[in-house]
Amino acid sequence: MTPTRYAFIKAGWHADIVDRALEGFQQLIPADQIDVFDVPGAFEMPLLSRDLAATGRYAAVIAAAFVVDGGIYRHEFVAQAVVDGLMRAGMDTGVPVLSVSLTPHHYQETEHHTQIYRAHFVEKGREAARAALMIGKTRAALAA
Repeated sequence: MTPTRYAFIKAGWHADIVDRALEGFQQLIPADQIDVFDVPGAFEMPLLSRDLAATGRYAAVIAAAFVVDGGIYRHEFVAQAVVDGLMRAGMDTGVPVLSVSLTPHHYQETEHHTQIYRAHFVEKGREAARAALMIGKTRAALAA
C-alpha cells in the first residue's frame, strides 16, 4: 500500500517567509495528511529528511528553507550542501525528497523583499505539492 501522508520540514531561520511554503502546500494537500517538523536551519534538513523517508510512512518528504547571505559565511556552500543532502536522502531511501529551499542572490530584510519572498514561498509550496502528487501518480502507474 502506498503511503498517503507527507512530511513537511520547515527551517526556523526566516520562519515568517518559510512558513508560507506550508500554506501553499496545504492548498493542494489536506493538512490532516501532513506531518510538520521544525528544524533550526537548512543545514539540519537532510538528516531529518532521510530519517523520515526511511520510516516508510510518507509518500514524500518536503523540506523548506530560506538561505540568505548573512555576511558571515558563504551561503552558497550551505545551500549546495543542503540540496545535495536532500537528493541523497531521496536516492538512499527511494522516497521522493523535495526541496523548497531558496537562495536568493540579493535579499535585504526590508518590507518590500519580505513581501516578495513570502508570496514566492506560497507558490513554491504549491509547486512542491503538485510535484509530490505527480511523482506519486507516476510511481503508482509504474508499479501496476
